[in-house]
Amino acid sequence: MTASERRQAIIRVLCKRKRETVENLAFEFDVTMRTIMRDIVELSLSYPIYTLPGKYYGGVYIAEDYYIGKQYLSDEQLQTIISLLDKADDDQRKVLESIIKDFGKSKGEKC
Repeated sequence: MTASERRQAIIRVLCKRKRETVENLAFEFDVTMRTIMRDIVELSLSYPIYTLPGKYYGGVYIAEDYYIGKQYLSDEQLQTIISLLDKADDDQRKVLESIIKDFGKSKGEKC
């Protein structure tokens, strides 16, 4: 497995699990913890990955709302959904709001 393949596999693991320890990743990919740390540094330049120290909550994390290949609403689609909120009943409003939350860009986020 090349470094590039391993890094993509690490992203897939983190997207699935949302958190993992460096030690477990090193074991899983049969490399040293130092290699995993270099991979994490490299990946953090392009992906929303961060690390936290600690025995219980420490490890490598990926942003909770990040998914590989996540698609976002265009500005026009978002404005159309927002305009429908006023006309929707309570159940429909909850669905529309969940669509905005799941697929609307965060402030300052660019695709």
